Amino acid sequence: MQDFSGKVAFVTGAASGIGLALTKALKAQGCHVMMADIDGDNLIKASNDLPNDGGRISTAVCDVRSLEAVQAAAEKTVAEFGKVHLVFNNAGVALAGNPGEIEARDWQWIVDINLMGVVYGVETFVPLMREHGEGGYVFNTASMAGHVTMAGMAPYHATKFAVVGYSEALKQELAPENIGVSVLCPTWVKTNIHNTGEERPSAVDGGVAAGGQLYEMVKGLVENGMSPDNLAELCLKSIQANRMYVFTDPETRIAIDMRRDAIQADYKACLEDLGIEI
Repeated sequence: MQDFSGKVAFVTGAASGIGLALTKALKAQGCHVMMADIDGDNLIKASNDLPNDGGRISTAVCDVRSLEAVQAAAEKTVAEFGKVHLVFNNAGVALAGNPGEIEARDWQWIVDINLMGVVYGVETFVPLMREHGEGGYVFNTASMAGHVTMAGMAPYHATKFAVVGYSEALKQELAPENIGVSVLCPTWVKTNIHNTGEERPSAVDGGVAAGGQLYEMVKGLVENGMSPDNLAELCLKSIQANRMYVFTDPETRIAIDMRRDAIQADYKACLEDLGIEI
């Protein structure tokens, strides 16, 4: 997809952070955008603060954990704009914790948002793209945490690795239908992601607040991270180039190389143990 003017996009997590930046970048290029977010008040405020030039904007309060809510938001998008060309499955949260100490309901919470929210977006909007036959684009927000890991963040890694693998399969499956796919894998971006763990079920019920050495480290990295507006511009360029992966940080590239080398080393050792010549 080369030209965004006159196209229609659906963006989740659009009230702030990367979602809001994507909305601004798309609107500036003449794309009409349905902004979706679970936070209705901030959603209205964010939409009202956008400039009047470019594409049109509408809003839909949407909890991506609910397939019915995503479907309702899709129906509203089609009713207002006629069709949908791009879906940005961007809403996400973070969850830290040690093995054996993370409540099952918190696991379910992060899986429902970070993974199933993406799945619901794909299952809802891809059929709508097929209907109009003009092609389309699926843009899923994962993370560098979908490629490399750090201790204490297993739930986040689990969901982001899943989104990367899911997106890789989708790209192969949808390419024949002129529907492109990209997966966003940034390192540190100036958003509120480090505080979203306060919304997990156990915290809402009075659990332990975020804090500690890991939290303070991540907080500092996020607050000094990449501007969401700069990231959004990269995202649109990546769509135009039909890139599979969207990366941001040269310093973490070595981590991918190290993971590849570790996989290759164990692969080689296992084949040798099986007596298979390589």
